[in-house]
Amino acid sequence: MEQIKFRLVSCFQTVFPDLTETDIPSVSQASLATWDSVSTIALVNVMEEEFAIVIDLESVADLDSFHHIHEYLLTRVPA
Repeated sequence: MEQIKFRLVSCFQTVFPDLTETDIPSVSQASLATWDSVSTIALVNVMEEEFAIVIDLESVADLDSFHHIHEYLLTRVPA
């Protein structure tokens, strides 16, 4: 579980390099002005590569915060 969180923080740092490691776990689309549709697609692509998964388009709308993404990955990525 912690490994997934660590790897997810790295994904966020790739897409949002101005965020600190301590800020990332509390970030959401609502709290981060630079998190737009383009950033969402970039983040999905980085996560798919990092975790070797395919994220279905129906799920993307629900992946609007670090917390929601982490919860999603816990169900998709083997521990």
